[in-house]
Amino acid sequence: MTVRVLVVDDQEMVRTALRLVIDRREGLTVVGEAADGDQAVARAVELRPDVVLMDVRMPGTTGVEATGRIVREWPGPGPAPHVLVLTTFDLDEYVHAALRAGAAGFLLKNSAPDHLAEAIRATAAGEPVLAPTVTRRLIDTVNALPTALLPTVPPRDQPALTDLLTDRELQVLVLVARGLSNAQIASALDLSEANVKSRVNRILTRLGLGNRVQAALLAHQAGLR
Repeated sequence: MTVRVLVVDDQEMVRTALRLVIDRREGLTVVGEAADGDQAVARAVELRPDVVLMDVRMPGTTGVEATGRIVREWPGPGPAPHVLVLTTFDLDEYVHAALRAGAAGFLLKNSAPDHLAEAIRATAAGEPVLAPTVTRRLIDTVNALPTALLPTVPPRDQPALTDLLTDRELQVLVLVARGLSNAQIASALDLSEANVKSRVNRILTRLGLGNRVQAALLAHQAGLR
C-alpha cells in the first residue's frame, strides 16, 4: 500500500526537494503541500494523508500548533494522520513541544534521504520515530530525574536482561537504544522489518515496558551500548 504524504514547510525550495526525495521512493507519494500551519490543517482535512511531514518554525500558526490541531481536533472520518516533525533545529524545547502536541516522531533535515523515507514508512505504520541525538538526550533527561519520577522498569532484584532476552533480542535492544528505526535494525542485523517489529514488541512485553524510549533507557541503565 502506498503511503500518502502531505509536505508542510514555509520554503518552496524545501517542499520541492522533499517532494523529489519522497516521490522517488517506492511505496511513497506526496499528495499535497502546505506553506504554513493553517494550510497544513486545511490540507490534512481535505486530502487525508497517512503522514504529515511537518516543519516547526513557520509564520503564523507554527508546526507545533498545527500538529496539535490535526491530532487532537481531527474531525474524521477515520483516524487522524500521523505527524512526523522535520526541522533544522535540534532543540529540546521543540522536541518536547512537538511530542506533547501529539507528533509521532521528530527528525532533522540533515537526515539522509533513505533515513527520511524509512522514517515516513515507520510513522505510517504507527512506529515512533526519533532522531538518534534526540533519543540520547531524552535518555539523559530521564536519567537525571528523581527516582520516583522515572518510568516503570523491572526492579533490580528481577533477572538480568541477559536472562530475560535471547542474544538476538539483546542485539535488537542495543540498536533500539541507539535510536535506530525498525528498518535500520533490519538492515544492520539482516532481518526482515516484520521480524524486527515482532522482536521489539516481544522485548517490550518481556520487560514490562510501554515504549521504545523506556526500552532504550533500561538498556542504558543496564550498561548495554
